[in-house]
Amino acid sequence: MTPEPAFLLHKRPYRETSALVDLLTLQHGRVRAVAQGVQRPGSRARSRLQPFAPMHVTWAGEGELKRLRLMEGRGSAALLAGEGLLCGLYANELLTRVLPVELPVAETFAFYTAMLEALPRPEGRAASLRRLEVAVLEALDALPRFTDPEGGELDPQGRYDLDHVSRAFVAAERGIDGRTLRLLARGGWDEPGLAGPAKAVMRRALAPLLGSRPLRSRELMVQLAQRRRAGSH
Repeated sequence: MTPEPAFLLHKRPYRETSALVDLLTLQHGRVRAVAQGVQRPGSRARSRLQPFAPMHVTWAGEGELKRLRLMEGRGSAALLAGEGLLCGLYANELLTRVLPVELPVAETFAFYTAMLEALPRPEGRAASLRRLEVAVLEALDALPRFTDPEGGELDPQGRYDLDHVSRAFVAAERGIDGRTLRLLARGGWDEPGLAGPAKAVMRRALAPLLGSRPLRSRELMVQLAQRRRAGSH
């Protein structure tokens, strides 16, 4: 096969010197594979198989679990620390959890690449994550419909919550106002004042796909916020 652009999403030890990996690839989406020998001391492949580092990879095998054959670096890893690093870990955990194996998601790959470029800058983080989440939901045919269940327009003065069954918005006393939802429907993820509502909508939309098991990266983000609040007092 032709070497394919890829990023490492998740890695865990396998047997004595190998690793089981989840990769996000340009043409084949999420690929699960065995990386043989990468845990061996001095392995050159080990230094290439790092989160947020662009690679070219090839693999072999007909089943769901492939065998990696080629791993070549194609650039430097994104330099992430603190909140930016946690955002990157969240994206990796999300894609590992919700993307089916070998579902082509070229647009998700493009938004993931753009997100890595944005994460070192605090002002770019929220919007880049939201755009990635939208791409994931679109690929899974789970994107919210910014209408009422009958397909009608949302009242700018009304308040709404997302209904998971219809993927539309229903009236809710403590929901998000219709004006904000209409702005989000037009892609206003980075407009002033919309970061909180955009995050809330995406969290509601992703919840059925993630199930009841909490995201570890989200827990780490909460802990970081708590430490910052404690340090400010």
